[in-house]
Amino acid sequence: MKAAVLNQVGDDKLEFRDDVTTTAPGPGEVRVKIKACGVCHSDLSAMDGTLPALAPGVVGHEGAGEVLEVGSAVTTLAPGDHVVITFVPPCGNCTNCANGQTHLCIVHTMASFVSPRFLVGGAPAFGYAGLGAFAEELVIPADGAIKIDKDVPFEIAALVACGVLTGVGAVLNTAKVEPGSTVAVIGCGGVGVSVIQGARLAAAARIVAVDPIVEKHEVAKKFGATHACTPEGIAELNNQLNGGLGFDYAFDVVGHPSTIRSAWDLTRRGGHVVVVGAGRGDAMVQFSAQELFLHDKTLHGSFYGTSNVRRDVPRLLSLWREGRLDLESMISKRIRLDDVNEGLQALRSGGSLIRQVIIFD
Repeated sequence: MKAAVLNQVGDDKLEFRDDVTTTAPGPGEVRVKIKACGVCHSDLSAMDGTLPALAPGVVGHEGAGEVLEVGSAVTTLAPGDHVVITFVPPCGNCTNCANGQTHLCIVHTMASFVSPRFLVGGAPAFGYAGLGAFAEELVIPADGAIKIDKDVPFEIAALVACGVLTGVGAVLNTAKVEPGSTVAVIGCGGVGVSVIQGARLAAAARIVAVDPIVEKHEVAKKFGATHACTPEGIAELNNQLNGGLGFDYAFDVVGHPSTIRSAWDLTRRGGHVVVVGAGRGDAMVQFSAQELFLHDKTLHGSFYGTSNVRRDVPRLLSLWREGRLDLESMISKRIRLDDVNEGLQALRSGGSLIRQVIIFD
């Protein structure tokens, strides 16, 4: 089959191979034919080493498809089922799962770093984040395949797999934004506009989108932002809207020390700062001990939108069905797998695209 392979971390392009196969599904695994996959900034982060990835390996993690084969111990799925795939499969038995924090389960995640599920030219290869959705087929734990109704378009389902779940979840699950509050969102790509949509769902009164690319401002307003500005204009807007006191909630969807610090500075005393963007392990953010004490703010990381995939995927699709969550407009461009390097370069350049989705024939 065809797949886009990362030969070594640091490469700026993926190699297209047609000699890729999957391993056979184990007892608790399933084989899935990928039908659609989003091109996410986290894929770039895998390629440049910002996020941990093994090479050689197949990149891609925001996908949906159809079950082709199930392992002997799988009872919850059958061939023909349509599924969203998740890079954080909840095992259901560990301490994190028992505590209701299924998004922090690492049982299957750790296994993915020692269990290659692809063969490239006959040699073992890994799937990024335990998946590898830039391939026509993949093998994953059955816990990582969330069954969905067959009338849900695969490209819509793929968006829910990562970007939408992360952004909307950061608002509803992590921050628990209250109605009538004020919200600032730094970074207005695919996850950023999902945060904006989450804030709209939470009935925030004012939602300010902050992005250096002016073309993204009108896009952000389409998804629910009441105001938009560049980073240089946020201080003036804060003065106009909040008397300079700051926002109730500020979401950093970039993951850079400067933007995390900006989110902190934009938040009022007693407010809530949420870090959604995935930063580098060696990128340090500086706060003084005194301001941490005096400002009484909550600084909260949000991994995967603090989501419970088995609960939240159906919820988000229900909101989409009722017209309260706009997923169709998030798809800026539909591309083929062969075009993924061009898609990654467009994402790398920081353009106004929200989400490019690979459509598999």
